[in-house]
Amino acid sequence: MSHLFTNIGVMLLCFFAMEAVAFLSHKYVMHGFLWCWHESHHTARESWFEQNDLFAFMFAVPSIAAIWFGTNGQPLLLWAGIGIALYGLVYFIFHDVIVHRRIRTGYIPKSSYMRRIVEAHWVHHSTKGKEGAVSFGFIYSKPVAELVEERDALAKSRKDQTLKPHGVS
Repeated sequence: MSHLFTNIGVMLLCFFAMEAVAFLSHKYVMHGFLWCWHESHHTARESWFEQNDLFAFMFAVPSIAAIWFGTNGQPLLLWAGIGIALYGLVYFIFHDVIVHRRIRTGYIPKSSYMRRIVEAHWVHHSTKGKEGAVSFGFIYSKPVAELVEERDALAKSRKDQTLKPHGVS
């Protein structure tokens, strides 16, 4: 029974650690040196796939590797890989299905939590270009009013930053 709690603990630890990984990679990699891939996500989509989708493959590698090693002699890595994969599934459902509606479901966020993280993502998309964006996480965000204040303060400090209306991708 103690192994079960350890395994679930490792899975949950990796799941929540992925939010930090996603935040940091979104802010410093996607809005940094790999903007050339991520920019496709901040412009009108020309097809179902966008260059930004390459990041899904990059994030899948550690999960697949951990699951493989976990089934080949390192059992805790199986649970780490499952935690990473579970985060990827939640990310896909939240980001691609609920927020960007790449798969139409008719779902409308009703809880205050879901409305906050969806609106926070739209605030993230309300800036033009890679600079000046706020809210880089996916399952946690500051209150939307704070994000708007932060975004507006960044925009004031950057004379070349053009804001799009709130809610426009």
